[in-house]
Amino acid sequence: MDAVRELAAIAADWRRRPLEADVEWAARRAVLDWFATTLPGCVQPPATLLAGALASQRGTGRAWCYVDGRPGTVRHAALINAVASHTVEFDDIFRDGGYHPGSPTVAAALALAQDRGLPLETFHRALIAGYEVGCRVSLAIQPSHYAYWHTTATVGTIGAAVAGAVLLDCDEAAIGHAIGLASSFAGGHQQNLQGEGMAKAMHPGHAADAGLLAAFAAAAGVTAAAGALDGARGYAAATSASAGDWDAALEGVGQWTPITRTTVKNHGCCGHIFPALDGMRAIMEEEALSPDAVASIMVEGYAATAQMCDRPAPVSSQDARFSLQYCLAAQMLTGAVRLAAFEPNMLVRADIRALMQRIVVTEAPDLSAAYPRRRMARIAVRLRDGREINHTQLVRKGDPEAPLTDEEILRKYQELAGSVLDPEESGRLKGVVMTGGTLPGPIGFAGV
Repeated sequence: MDAVRELAAIAADWRRRPLEADVEWAARRAVLDWFATTLPGCVQPPATLLAGALASQRGTGRAWCYVDGRPGTVRHAALINAVASHTVEFDDIFRDGGYHPGSPTVAAALALAQDRGLPLETFHRALIAGYEVGCRVSLAIQPSHYAYWHTTATVGTIGAAVAGAVLLDCDEAAIGHAIGLASSFAGGHQQNLQGEGMAKAMHPGHAADAGLLAAFAAAAGVTAAAGALDGARGYAAATSASAGDWDAALEGVGQWTPITRTTVKNHGCCGHIFPALDGMRAIMEEEALSPDAVASIMVEGYAATAQMCDRPAPVSSQDARFSLQYCLAAQMLTGAVRLAAFEPNMLVRADIRALMQRIVVTEAPDLSAAYPRRRMARIAVRLRDGREINHTQLVRKGDPEAPLTDEEILRKYQELAGSVLDPEESGRLKGVVMTGGTLPGPIGFAGV
């Protein structure tokens, strides 16, 4: 199999094939959710720092950088917007591939479509194609890829390249070259997801920028080598345990498309923490528990939960978003893990820090074996009166098996966008994205 050719054909088909109503609606939902997570990140570092650092390199163009509210070149806007979209950890997930497709793919596609003045349907088709190829590549290389590589940084480059190539009206062969070229630009390692550094948010920014570089190059006639994805020294072999499971990646082509199977985040933290949050919420509601009644909590999760989210003493907002102990304690004491949970005054709350000390995280081999297609947690709560409550959380709220409704997605958008937009502007943007016939454009908000 030549994986690049197979994937390029799938992407090229989205340029002309009938666009079913549910797929088009999924694209609109993805764009609205992208704005929901991007707008709060527009007023925070590292996006604000990067916008200042690269201001002199903005260039001339019609792509909107939402961080400083000014138009510029496609790659400038895509890079900075994608950084903003990954900052508050609310961006969408393709669960089965362990991948956040929206941050790099929407950022790249929207910037290019704005600059070229392209029709909304063309933008949607490119977005769907970018999701399709990126998500299917993630299926081929997971879960072993995730041991050292951040999928959103790596595979995100390929998803952005495909969306860009479709918008540049590349044919199947050129889309394939964009994929091949992007595979050489794709990087971003797991160590930069640790501690209090800001590199993680920059990963999809680089992916959007590098993906567009691949798309522009391919459209101009630059070619890539054969076997870039599945060759003996290709991308899958270099970054995973094999040359890729391409049968798994291509399962169901033409029957379903990944943009209709994405997870919309219901909590503002790492998705590996979600099963514990959902499970503990169920326990507290069913048992009418108060946090004071809890003596200890043991959370058994899959490997990624234990390896990435066992952080008993987070030192920053970014670190806390990956701390199961912090997020679980914050939800138990405040009711939710949203934007406010990571404000400086929350990070030092004595009651949250005290409850964190009673939470232990371990790995359960059987839950690890089911990952990434199933994201579960097993919770044992020991109460001060000696009783023990056990609960296994089989699904995450927001996953395809338990999706957020349209109303719930709109509430999430209004909450997050409302942190920086006034109600009139928030409503206007929602109308453009969900029912309008034109591309979203400039936005007026307090951060600009």
